[in-house]
This record gives sequence, C-alpha cells and structure tokens, in this order.
Amino acid sequence: MAKNRHQKLGLSDEAVLEMYETMLLARKIDERMWLLNRAGKIPFVISCQGQEAAQVGAAFALDRDKDYIAPYYRDMGMVLAFGMTAKDLMLSGFAKAEDPNSGGRQMPGHFGQKKNRIMTQSSPVTTQVAHAVGAALAGRMKGDNITCLTTFGEGSSNQGDFHESANFAGVHKLPVIFMCENNKYAISVPVSKQLACEKVSDRAIGYGMFGKTVDGNDPLAVFEAVNEAVERGRKGEGPSLIETVSYRLTPHSSDDDDRAYRSREEVEEAKKKDGVLTFAAYLKEVGLLDDEKEKELNKKIADIINEATDYAESAPYAEPESALKYVYEE
Repeated sequence: MAKNRHQKLGLSDEAVLEMYETMLLARKIDERMWLLNRAGKIPFVISCQGQEAAQVGAAFALDRDKDYIAPYYRDMGMVLAFGMTAKDLMLSGFAKAEDPNSGGRQMPGHFGQKKNRIMTQSSPVTTQVAHAVGAALAGRMKGDNITCLTTFGEGSSNQGDFHESANFAGVHKLPVIFMCENNKYAISVPVSKQLACEKVSDRAIGYGMFGKTVDGNDPLAVFEAVNEAVERGRKGEGPSLIETVSYRLTPHSSDDDDRAYRSREEVEEAKKKDGVLTFAAYLKEVGLLDDEKEKELNKKIADIINEATDYAESAPYAEPESALKYVYEE
C-alpha cells in the first residue's frame, strides 16, 4: 500500500484508525465465539475471519446515518461499523431474550436491527439481495436519495435471487450496490467449480450495470470502489456489482471440517495476506500505529469483549410463553 493512500481517498487519519479498530473488534469477537462454541456455551459460529477488510471498507463508503445495508451471515465487521455492539452480537451468540437481531430465536449471523438500518435476513441464502433492491425502490418512491448495499458470497451469485434482483435493479436504474464477497469457497466447493466466467463482476454487463473486482484484503481499495458506486447510484446512474476477493480463513462454520476439501498449506499461505495484518502494517508505515498503540487497542477490545461475554452469558433467555410472539398479529 502506497504512503498516505487514505488521504488521497478523502479519509482522515481518525477514520482509518476507526476502520482498523472495527476490523480488529470483529476478528476478536469471532475468535471468542469459536472458543465459546468449543466450550459448549454457544451453539454455532459462522465466521467473518478473512473478510473484515472488505466489510469495513464498504461500510465506511456509505452514509451510515441514512443508507441501508442488507448483509449476509458473515458480515460482522459491516454490522459493527453500522452501529451494532459486541454486546448485541454476544446476546445473539448466546440466544438470549435481549438479542436485537431476533430475540434469541435465530442462529448467530442472522443480522437485523431497525434503528441502524440493518435489514433482517433469513436462513435461505441470497434472499437479502431482493430485499435490498426493494429498499432502494422504496427510497426512490419516497424521494429519500438513499443507497442500499447488499452482500453475498460468490456461491450465492449463482442463485436465481441474485440474477432476478440484478436484472430488476438494472432495468430500473436503482441505487443498489451488489457486493460479492468472494472468499473462494461455497462451503466445500472451490470457485473453479462454481463459475464459468473468470470473475463474478463479469456478470455486471448482462444487467446493464457497472462491474469491478478489487482486492478484498485491502479496505482502502474496497472503500474506493464502493464510494464510486455510491456516487453513481446517487446520480441516478444505476446499480453496481463490486466483487471483493479474499479468503475464508476458517471452516465454513463450526459444524464443518475444512480439512476434507483444502490443504493446511493453502490456508496458511492465505493467512499471509490477511487484511487485519496488512492494514495494521500500512497504518504503521504511515505513522498512525505503533506497538504501544496496538497494545492499548488490543487491551481496550479485550475489555469490551470480556464485558459483553459476561453480560450475555448471565442475561435471561426468552420466556417459553413468548414463543409465538412476532409470529401472529397481536
């Protein structure tokens, strides 16, 4: 990363430090959740590790006071950037009544928080893409000039929901950003067996939209691409398909053993490009981070996560009588 690239993109020193802190917080919450899962305290983890740079870079390119996101299940970095807290995510992990995503009714990773314009998602993959298009259309009908960003994996880009949504958004020139977080694997299926084209972004032309592939380990490259897409959307130039290429550093979920389909050497090699490490190196290179500051930041984040874990673990579960709440009109 060239020196002071962030300033050329209009990002302040404070903004890039906040980006790094958000990426690191997502990573550390995720690591804690794996430990809690292995200790039998939380039932499930579906990880963001390896994709935080893309998620946070994209979030910072949006107007986080008015734009909407329709994230997919790995987007912990993005929802943290949009206002969720470590406590919110831990309450979800422990399936407690206070969980803002679903009141403890859904597995972790099913994000949704009305006050922060994080659109609720369901378990079938890719359904959130159509919801994002609907939100963008509603925004236009109301004259709100909002942008809606939706994310999905490269496996999801093969689902009908993506193609129908992209076509509708392209025809109506809606301010939607379709961001494919290509992490190389659809559960166990490598990207070479998922796509006939070279890049997911090659599909953009079929829907009359702009397409671009960027390094998903570089939050500044993602910020730049999404920022351009936001500007196009706000000017009425229609949707964009941004593909961020990174690598899923963990198994698909806590129920998966990835040793069955990829070598340890491949995973170790990918770790060298981990965005959390490379962005920290960039911040040190431009004089915004040193070992002392890094130590302080890690201590601050550890305290936040310890407090969130303790709070969520001791919080009450939903009352059994509430099982039908939010199902039928009351």
